[in-house]
Amino acid sequence: MLPAPAVFHFPWEVNSGEVQEGESVRVFGRLVCYQPEESRATLSAQHASKEHRVAVHTLFVEPFNPIIGAQYLVLGEIEKAEGVGAVIRARVLNCVDGVNVALLQNAINEQRSFFIEREQTSDNAQAT
Repeated sequence: MLPAPAVFHFPWEVNSGEVQEGESVRVFGRLVCYQPEESRATLSAQHASKEHRVAVHTLFVEPFNPIIGAQYLVLGEIEKAEGVGAVIRARVLNCVDGVNVALLQNAINEQRSFFIEREQTSDNAQAT
């Protein structure tokens, strides 16, 4: 059985608890730290003049050649970990360095708007 499709979430949403444990997510950020002995990486993203960090468990995607400072896109499931909070258990970890982050954020917001509109249209059609 395939997992549910992963929805894009911003790193600040993952940290705020908006995403439930076990949920499939897609998250992007700049790789700021990689600890191969612990199979752990840290992605970072800026939002409202604040830096938000997300821990990523990399056991399922190793070995990979980390490029510190590069943009990465991770697909995985949310787990709760003691002392760390939310951790993404990575199933896919791709370097997407060179991506326009502002444009990506706009695209994610547009996609969300589309899905909300489609859901409302579907609900209205079922009600009639």
